[in-house]
Amino acid sequence: MTRNASATPLRHLPNAITCVRILLVAPLVVAVLQHRFGAALLIAAIAGLSDGVDGFLARRYGWRSRLGGLLDAAADKLMLVATYLALAHIGRVPLALALLVLGRDVVIVAGALSYRAFIGRFEAQPSLWSKATTLAQILFVLLVLGAAHFGWHEPPPFCDWIVAALTIVSGVDYIVRWSLRARRRLHDGRNP
Repeated sequence: MTRNASATPLRHLPNAITCVRILLVAPLVVAVLQHRFGAALLIAAIAGLSDGVDGFLARRYGWRSRLGGLLDAAADKLMLVATYLALAHIGRVPLALALLVLGRDVVIVAGALSYRAFIGRFEAQPSLWSKATTLAQILFVLLVLGAAHFGWHEPPPFCDWIVAALTIVSGVDYIVRWSLRARRRLHDGRNP
């Protein structure tokens, strides 16, 4: 990153876009709860597009920041968890699946906070399991919203199971990887 690129006020644009995405969570949830599935799909599309744009800008112009990474992860988790809970509330997805999605993210956030408090600073590095889980969760939400809006058949039950399985596997993967990382850091701290 050049000095000029880091000095421009535009370097905050990816974070501003991410904040807008966070603000879209409330209208998305309201649209789902009011059975306005077309509006929910539109808001979800805008959120998805904004996620791509802020990531592109951050990478292309070197406007990455620790805050931006945290905001981006928080926006994704907040949007998915809120949407799953809203869809479960109106009976469009199983409550157990929504609670599983919520539980995984609670475990990840609690683990990250614990690591920070007891071990030290860390850089979030999503695994392939995590990326696959996020993609599956997003596609499932879009299928459910699309079915509700366009009158398609509900997604078949195996879609629920795929999302559930990936959610569990990626949650366990996080726990194992970060536990091993914490153990190594603690071991290295005792034996310089």
